[in-house]
Amino acid sequence: MGPKPHTPKNDDLFRQRLDDLVNPRHSLVQLAQHIDWSVFEREWIGFFPSHRGRPATAPRLVAGMLYLQHTFALSDEEVVRCWVENPYWQLFCGETWFQHHPPIDSSSLTRWRQRIGVGGMEWLLAQTIKAAALAKVIQQHSLDKVIVDSTVQEKAIAYPTDSQLLNKGRQQLVQLAAEAGITLRQNYNRLAPKLAGKISRYAHAKQYQRMRSHLKKLKTLVGRVWRDVFRQSAKVPQPLKPKVSGLLQKVERLLKQQPKDSHKLYSLHAPEVECIGKGKSRQPYEFGVKVSVMTTHKEGLVVGMRSLPGNPYDGHTLHLALEQAAILTQRQPKEVFVDLSYRGATVPAGVKVYHRKLRRGITARLKRDIRRRSAIEPAIGHMKNDGRLRRNWLQGAAGDAFHAMLCGCGHNLRMILRKLRFLLALILMPLHRLTVNEYGITQRLRLAFP
Repeated sequence: MGPKPHTPKNDDLFRQRLDDLVNPRHSLVQLAQHIDWSVFEREWIGFFPSHRGRPATAPRLVAGMLYLQHTFALSDEEVVRCWVENPYWQLFCGETWFQHHPPIDSSSLTRWRQRIGVGGMEWLLAQTIKAAALAKVIQQHSLDKVIVDSTVQEKAIAYPTDSQLLNKGRQQLVQLAAEAGITLRQNYNRLAPKLAGKISRYAHAKQYQRMRSHLKKLKTLVGRVWRDVFRQSAKVPQPLKPKVSGLLQKVERLLKQQPKDSHKLYSLHAPEVECIGKGKSRQPYEFGVKVSVMTTHKEGLVVGMRSLPGNPYDGHTLHLALEQAAILTQRQPKEVFVDLSYRGATVPAGVKVYHRKLRRGITARLKRDIRRRSAIEPAIGHMKNDGRLRRNWLQGAAGDAFHAMLCGCGHNLRMILRKLRFLLALILMPLHRLTVNEYGITQRLRLAFP
């Protein structure tokens, strides 16, 4: 059973259609006309394997909500709530009549992201690139020259400290033991939080010897709880065994890891988090995943974006970024401008890589193009400040990949909306002058552009 159609055959005598209610020159109305929505109905039809039950949600509704969420930097709950209040958003998502109730629950967006996977996210990003070409935001030859850089997509975790991680691991072990019916010798619910607080205060006062001694005591207490649960793990009911064994492995990693280990555990609920240092003075270390960003050289439109788990060297990821851009745009970039961290990268035949240390064969035009490599930095800044790239709330390594590509979709749609608003301002400017001249209005009129 496929998605149910939303476009009725006949008009309603007692309701006004949305396309008659809204301003047809609004930027969202124009944007909806530049996106080929039939692609999602055609490519996502395989995500409906059931042949019984109620009709599935329309793919355009889900794609439109994901677009709106990352264009305006909203959470799952906020985008569903605002959808009910905004007729332009409903028209953008394919509705014909104004709806007074949410079409889906906010949790449905989570299940849809998991259902369509990385392939579905790439379709979303590819359609924004095609829409940008239709709206004249970019020219086809702009896809030949691209800029590639990497940034960090931080995860929604607290700043990791050994004392807080150990105490949190102890708390979760105690709660899970009570749920599984295991009786512990001692749970240290009073002593362990006091030790964790003392460790934080000693670290703040730079009394490191006392801090290390109290941290050693806390490790001993957590180790006792861990061994007690491990000895009685055979008594755990079968439904809880995977959860208990997973938590035991995480706490064991916390107890064994040393300050200078390479692959440390920084979060119990997000074990995929990595510590990445990008050389920033204000933020020496960021905790999340590295993300590769590719934009056009002239306009700054995102033509490739993917997460890079494992914190690889930038030069080893350039061929992956070029491969993704070729799939999304159906065109292989010819010139790539990078920073020095991409030196020695392997690229396909016919692709030239330029950075500021090159000296041989560099013309005046190439010097200007190489200097423009830094134009990708404000694009990343806009994705972090205007979009949702600064903080990732999705779960797991798959959530990192989904969130990165959706942030690229939001950046592209904001660029298209800005271009459509500018074109509308150019259209209305002669009308504004005519109104002033014809009616003799002396004060300056301010037009509110949608």
